[in-house]
Amino acid sequence: MKRSNAVRFAAIAAAGALALTACDNAGEEGAGGGGEDSASEVKVGLAYDVGGRGDRSFNDSAYRGLEQAAEELGVETTDFEPTDGEADSAKEERLAMMAEEGYDVVIAVGFAYDGAIQAVAPEYPDVDFAIVDSEIPEIDNVTSLVFAEEQASFLAGAAAALTTEEDHVGFIGGVETPLINKFEAGYVAGVAHVDENINVEVDYLSQPPDFSGFSDPAKGRELAQAQYDRGADVIYHAAGASGNGVLESAVANDFTFIGVDSDQYENADEEQKPYVLTSAIKQVDVAVFELIQAATEGDVEGGIQRFELADGGVDYTLSNAEAIGPIQDQLDEIKQQIIDGEIEVPSEP
Repeated sequence: MKRSNAVRFAAIAAAGALALTACDNAGEEGAGGGGEDSASEVKVGLAYDVGGRGDRSFNDSAYRGLEQAAEELGVETTDFEPTDGEADSAKEERLAMMAEEGYDVVIAVGFAYDGAIQAVAPEYPDVDFAIVDSEIPEIDNVTSLVFAEEQASFLAGAAAALTTEEDHVGFIGGVETPLINKFEAGYVAGVAHVDENINVEVDYLSQPPDFSGFSDPAKGRELAQAQYDRGADVIYHAAGASGNGVLESAVANDFTFIGVDSDQYENADEEQKPYVLTSAIKQVDVAVFELIQAATEGDVEGGIQRFELADGGVDYTLSNAEAIGPIQDQLDEIKQQIIDGEIEVPSEP
């Protein structure tokens, strides 16, 4: 069954314009691969969240999974950028356009696509849709890839508490939504688990429906500066591309930075690396790759797939061994206590 004619025609008309938002170098680094030597005929489209590729965090993690699928599975892939401040209808058109253009798998990165997936997926039952960070259990051809962000954030909070010299740390969220509240809740609880007397600053860059907080590095730097001026010497962010500004502020002011979603030590500039203590990661890349792999095998189950500490779906990073090494044993003990259920991590502030 296809979409109603009016919306279908709108999707087709929009295809040319939306194609221009596909990443220009998709074919140069793996995504956009495939071609004559493809091992698979599966065609995959991925639509980024606010901030797009290059955020060094959430979207880049999804891209790594897409790139791996192109290289290892031989699938044909294309990735699509959002536009700043776009309407929800643009998200619907982007997803519908991919379905109309013959994509077998359509992946939406971020909860902002929740409404668009629910509107479009039922009209294309032969297409496997997936959404990262949102639960949509009632549509057979939709797979929800969700993560226990609060568990990794708990470890980030414990790391902050174990390294602060001022007993004063910070959290910067991109947009105050239930998802980002999970990061805050875990972080604050992790700090308190180590020392409930440590002061925790909590600030958000924007409020819904303004999602610019995920794509404003200048504002991220400004807010990090404000937290530092109030005494915070370790700051953790869950702010997408805005986190790049937080890291810039860490370098400028000599405080400790904790990254999110991707290993932000690995993708930091050389002069930034010493300031990155660790990152609370979620394996979006692994989830995306495994979903595409299942599609090549005709084995996409749909429904909700959850990733947490127990299965390695979330974790903290060890890349900056000099910085994280002295507290690794303590963090690993806390990590095991979470896995064993001895520590219950809150998902709401």
